[in-house]
Amino acid sequence: MTRSVFAAITGRPNSGKSSLINALVGEKIAMVTDKPQTTRTKITGVLTRGETQFVFIDTPGIHKSHNKLGKHMNKAVRDAVADIDAVIYMADVTRKISEIDVTTLQNYTAAGVPVILVLNKTDLCTDKSVIAERIQEFSEICEYRDVIPLSVKQNDGTDILMNDIEELAAPGPHYFPDDKVTDQPEKALMAEMIREKVMQLTYDEIPHGIAVVIDTLDESTTRAGEDIMNVSAIIYCEQQSHKGMVIGKGGALLKKAGSLAREELESFFRIKVNLKLWVKVKEDWRNNESLIKNFGLDNN
Repeated sequence: MTRSVFAAITGRPNSGKSSLINALVGEKIAMVTDKPQTTRTKITGVLTRGETQFVFIDTPGIHKSHNKLGKHMNKAVRDAVADIDAVIYMADVTRKISEIDVTTLQNYTAAGVPVILVLNKTDLCTDKSVIAERIQEFSEICEYRDVIPLSVKQNDGTDILMNDIEELAAPGPHYFPDDKVTDQPEKALMAEMIREKVMQLTYDEIPHGIAVVIDTLDESTTRAGEDIMNVSAIIYCEQQSHKGMVIGKGGALLKKAGSLAREELESFFRIKVNLKLWVKVKEDWRNNESLIKNFGLDNN
């Protein structure tokens, strides 16, 4: 008998949500950087194991929004926890509990959603008493289905989490093909792979003002008869001053980002890639509803 379970992965920015969904699915479908608010939209990861299909929904970090894009990101979190079987609430065990943690967890409890508390980054705790202290602090907020300290980086504890989630699976159809790992369109995956590389190479003040759009995409054959995917992407900055930073001296940074992105695209799609990148400016686009929609970031 086939079964399925839907679980939303939520929490504050930079707690490891995207790293967790990549680890659980076994494929890199969500971009990962050390900068907060890396994930902007709701991303679905799928894993079919035997008769059970796991559907994980990665969400942007819960934060106080300062622009229209931030409001769309928080809406993505609210939408993700509607009609699901469980919330996996991720917290960085090395960080103190915040007001956002308290309010969000109490809202989940009030809505009757089972919450599995995951305390990530245990590998950073040289003093293990910190873990016990954090468990006690979170236990004073509400009751949880389970509390699981783990390290996504070391893949320590993810098996316990999977067993917990599997217990919530209910008889029913598989909603995605068994070999599918995400619902993300091809172009969206490509854009995120490129944005990740730019974010990893640029200064802290630039990344949140960057969006990537796949302009053209087609396949052709090389002279040697090898299939090749031709990708042209536009990197949008919010300020004219950022354009030069993204391009880098003599185009060095853009070339490096393109090389890293091409390697990842070829690995994921298993085809040779010809990647061309362009940089343009759309000032204050994060407060422009039309541009947010055009960039596919309105979560609709």
